[in-house]
Amino acid sequence: MTNTLIPLHPAAERLGLLYAYHFTSGQPGRALTMAPEDPWDAEEGGFRWLHFNLAHAAAERWMREHLGLPEEFFESLHAGSHSTRLEPADDTLLGVVNDVTLAYGQVSVDVATLWACARPGLLVTARAQPLRSVDRLRHAVRRGEGFGSTLELLVHLLRDQADVLTGIIRDTTVKVDAIEDRLLSQRLSASRAELGSLRRALVRLQRLLALEPGSLLRLLNRPPAWLRRDDIQTLREATEEFDRVLDDLAALVERLKLLQEEIAAASAEQTNRTLFTLTLVTVLALPINIIAGFFGMNVGGIPLADSPHGFWILVALVATFTVLAGSLAFRKRGD
Repeated sequence: MTNTLIPLHPAAERLGLLYAYHFTSGQPGRALTMAPEDPWDAEEGGFRWLHFNLAHAAAERWMREHLGLPEEFFESLHAGSHSTRLEPADDTLLGVVNDVTLAYGQVSVDVATLWACARPGLLVTARAQPLRSVDRLRHAVRRGEGFGSTLELLVHLLRDQADVLTGIIRDTTVKVDAIEDRLLSQRLSASRAELGSLRRALVRLQRLLALEPGSLLRLLNRPPAWLRRDDIQTLREATEEFDRVLDDLAALVERLKLLQEEIAAASAEQTNRTLFTLTLVTVLALPINIIAGFFGMNVGGIPLADSPHGFWILVALVATFTVLAGSLAFRKRGD
């Protein structure tokens, strides 16, 4: 079963509502028009998912006036810290989820924030920029996937976020493999700069997408009363899966760091070889430059000026000193 796309009522669009679905007992979600005469609360035995665009000025004001969300949710919208976390607030579950922005036609690693508030009968999510995991969740709902509770929908969102991050890790690994092949082939080119860019992006993803362990621990120890034991176990499994993805991300960041160090060492070695070559040329040219300087002075008493074998004597003298200077230079390099 696949949901057909039902356009929202113009009044709902003016409030910044992007889409709305109603779920009942694990059945496929039903798209809603959200006309003003329709009730905003879920029907008996089901729940609704409302997704808002915070770029609309009226969205936050309308949520504050009509949805009865806790004040902590609105405070988190304006908080300076956007670290990923899940935490209880009164009888609701608040979530701040950082995710990769949705860039149509290209891969993006820019990070934006999704705010979520879940309670029995209602899940509200809000964002200022399009997000890839939310788009994946919407497509899953439109394909007819059913959800039994608001927490199941939120857990699916976390798993979609892990899938998006896995795709980024997979694509980055392909690039790193190509750079490593170039390194082994002694073709460094711009690999070091490219590695630095990839590492900065992944470190930023790792810092912003990692779930706060303290908030998760508080949620598991003191969950809202409406959460079932199965829901808590599902949430724990989802966070463990996401932690494993973050471990893969950390391993890839460490691999990038090692490759950067190896490229830096190879570049330093190449620079040392170039400096040694220049030094060797300078040392080998030193005897002839000194002797040419002496014999180029326009003063009286220049030796061998009247000798018929003076040129060859000087050639032998320069060759001797050059061989001595070269042997000393190579001996220093060997040491």
